[in-house]
Amino acid sequence: MNRLVATLVLIFSIAMAQGKLALSQGVTEGLGDSNVPLEINADEGIEWRRDLKQYVASGNARAAQGELEVFGDQLIAHYREGVEGGTEIYRVDAVGNVKIVSPGETAYGDNGVYDIDKQVMVLTGQNLRMVSGADTITARDSLEYWETKQLAVARGNAIAIREDKRVHGNVLTAHFVRDAENKLEIERIDAHGDVRVATKTEYATGDKGIYFVKRELANLIGNVKITQGENQMNGDEAQFNLATGVSKLVSKSGKPVQGLILPSSKKKKP
Repeated sequence: MNRLVATLVLIFSIAMAQGKLALSQGVTEGLGDSNVPLEINADEGIEWRRDLKQYVASGNARAAQGELEVFGDQLIAHYREGVEGGTEIYRVDAVGNVKIVSPGETAYGDNGVYDIDKQVMVLTGQNLRMVSGADTITARDSLEYWETKQLAVARGNAIAIREDKRVHGNVLTAHFVRDAENKLEIERIDAHGDVRVATKTEYATGDKGIYFVKRELANLIGNVKITQGENQMNGDEAQFNLATGVSKLVSKSGKPVQGLILPSSKKKKP
């Protein structure tokens, strides 16, 4: 370990002992163990900007503590005076080619901001995505990680993908639980606005929805339409099994469920 890296390890170790530096042992879990040093590596060196109260690591920068790694072209740690003296890190910015790696999840973006007080990480930029096991979530505007709530929020043309199955919404909220190996995995995804659920053969839309990931079951609510080829069914609510393709529509408004099923002879006509 060179002198710059060793110095920053010491600085961050002291800061962690005085405050709460966190980038966690899971993408959605805090890194606040002051007994574990935060190691920073950077190809181009590390600056201390005293007037701005920043430490800046540039050039293939990497921050690691425990099982979590944060990568970026540049990492900026903002600090303040601690209540009992010393300093505490309250925000970490990651700039350029950001990647967050932990057991079970990997997230990508152009830029990231970690608010330690709120324990929230926000990724922005192009090609935003999070990979968790067989599930991938993409977004246009931002990806958020709320550590204490153990959830991720994808905003703007958000899509959850598993094999050939997709759930779309203006906003997707992924709820995490721990598996048998104590790793976080997605249990449920809530979809809001312009909700679309699709497989190879079926397509369904609604105002909002809840997708139970392991069961591959989507509950759609509000102005539901399910389409299979040229056939269509409309209702207030629906259960759509993405694994079996079986759908069930119900009406909550008193209006009858409607279905348009074209006979095969009609389908063959131009």
